[in-house]
Amino acid sequence: MFNWMKTAMLMAGIMALFGAVGAAVGGQQGMLLALGFGLVSNFFAYWYSDKMVLKMYNAREVDETSAPQFVSMVRELAERAELPMPRVYIIDEAAPNAFATGRNPENAAVAATTGLIEILSARELRGVMAHELAHVKHRDILISTISATMAGAISALANFAMFFGGRDGNRNPVVGILVALLAPMAAMVIQMAISRAREYEADRGGAEISGDPQALASALDKIHRYAQGIPLQTAEAHPETAQMMIMNPLSGGGLRGLFSTHPDTGERIERLLAMVRRPA
Repeated sequence: MFNWMKTAMLMAGIMALFGAVGAAVGGQQGMLLALGFGLVSNFFAYWYSDKMVLKMYNAREVDETSAPQFVSMVRELAERAELPMPRVYIIDEAAPNAFATGRNPENAAVAATTGLIEILSARELRGVMAHELAHVKHRDILISTISATMAGAISALANFAMFFGGRDGNRNPVVGILVALLAPMAAMVIQMAISRAREYEADRGGAEISGDPQALASALDKIHRYAQGIPLQTAEAHPETAQMMIMNPLSGGGLRGLFSTHPDTGERIERLLAMVRRPA
């Protein structure tokens, strides 16, 4: 229920941003047009954002025939978590990462890169996929996927503001430029605010689902070390999707470093190892 409230608040906040951009560019008429665009975007994001993100990453769906060990692992973990079997995807990218998407557990999907599958042991990969299923179980995936899609839409609207902000002789073009710069930043702040705490919760939930906190801790350490030298180009081109990943895939250059959507990896590992040390 709480995640539904957060999703509603996120959508309302994004609608307010759309209205502010529209008003700055075109007054009352611009605000109404932007709000209409925001309403359509919210509807689209709810029903189709997962498909959009999977297509963006050129993810290919796999099954027991094309990836038997991987799919069998996800099935076993889904049963342990008492979740419906999600759709399973593989992304042909060397950068090690994974994410979950979908609007609810009945319409969920999990995806992992080939780089992740190659560098992790079976035990570590199991920990990562349990983490992603924890996101599904906690119903994080709706707000995560919607925020990624809507942040991209806000960026597009801000570019519109930059282009048209100075065409009205009665309007200061600086206003349009400021809105164009600040609106995407505001969207990223919204994402950052909802993402860090839930990563800790997904780590904890994933450790409980897999029954192996140490494996997830080892996987996070390995992903962190490998990912630093291997860029994930799709994420660099669409940084609004970075908050969906188990590890921040962005290089950190320029403004990207200001909007890290993930908590410190060392702290995540320490919390998982504390679960191992905790007496039964």
